[in-house]
Amino acid sequence: MKKNRVSNPEVKKINRNQIYRYVNKYEKVSKPDIASTLGISMPTVLQNIKELTERGLICEVGAFESTGGRKARVIAPIYDARYAIGIDITQNHVGFVLTDLSGSVLMHTREYKPFTNERKYFMNLGELAIKFLTSANIPEDRFLGFGISIPGIVSSENAKITFSHALGITDVPYTVFSQNIPNHCIFTNDANAAIIAEMYSIQERYTTVYLSLSNSVGGAIFMEKSNGLKGNQVIDNLYFGDNCRSGEFGHMTLIPGDRKCYCGKVGCVDAYCSAKILAKLTDGKLERFFKELADGNEEFTRIWEDYLSNLIIVVNNLRMAFDCQVIIGGYVGSFIEPYISHLHEKAALLNTFENNAIYIKPCRYKIEASALGAALRHIEGFISTI
Repeated sequence: MKKNRVSNPEVKKINRNQIYRYVNKYEKVSKPDIASTLGISMPTVLQNIKELTERGLICEVGAFESTGGRKARVIAPIYDARYAIGIDITQNHVGFVLTDLSGSVLMHTREYKPFTNERKYFMNLGELAIKFLTSANIPEDRFLGFGISIPGIVSSENAKITFSHALGITDVPYTVFSQNIPNHCIFTNDANAAIIAEMYSIQERYTTVYLSLSNSVGGAIFMEKSNGLKGNQVIDNLYFGDNCRSGEFGHMTLIPGDRKCYCGKVGCVDAYCSAKILAKLTDGKLERFFKELADGNEEFTRIWEDYLSNLIIVVNNLRMAFDCQVIIGGYVGSFIEPYISHLHEKAALLNTFENNAIYIKPCRYKIEASALGAALRHIEGFISTI
């Protein structure tokens, strides 16, 4: 069988892209480092460093300490060469995040804005987006656009929000949300956006399940085992399922015939593990629940233990199904790190194959993870074109 040959221009682009990703990921590197790690000849490295420098994407920032002989020059990324803004739309709020090529949260805000499927809401959304963009004070030619995170089933094929129980909408075109936003918008499911934020900047990527414990329970599945330098975007490694409904962990049955879920079924995970279960004890303020818990409130401690007892069943089932690490994210995930060892102990008791549960990880991004991940769709898209 005849193999497809890669043309010289394609090889040049692949090399340039790999070199940029390496510099962007490791921040301060030398030309010999790049050549050695990527297996690219030094002349090719030098040519690509020159091109990337001319494009304003990398620069020299001094020299490394000498280990004998000539000091190697330090090559660093210019993170502010491009920016993107993420918008996280929830039932009651709109969150905004500014990021650049580093993938860091540079600026963020959250506005109380209950969702309504009305013209006035979408006009206000556009006004808030423009206000945030203006306050960011970034050069227009460096701005890539807005990423929008939605708590629902997002169909990129049909360019619409197929279904969102949280927002109470069905088959709403993307353009309804973006009509008053003056820049290019990319739409992403909120849990998928959150796992993009988690996976974007880590050096070694592995298959991961993200369990989002917010006002509803959801999740995402990332499937890869590489170092993230291949040139593929995080979104390309997410498992969506046949109907874009993968990761709907909130609607797995946990306790048949018990509590009623918002979906109308009985016994769903959501009825036991959503953030609302805890926040309802403190007038909807989840941070107050965890403050009371940290202060030793006995009633809250008992409720927390009951919550964890249900959560570990869900997490153990995910481990048995996917045999990979499980990240606890969402609103509850942003508070769970101090309790992660206790969660490990409880989950280990259910583990058939191991005597521990260190596969459970707290989320790294505790503020506006979905907004950040939505913005990173633009950042990753730009990097893939380098």
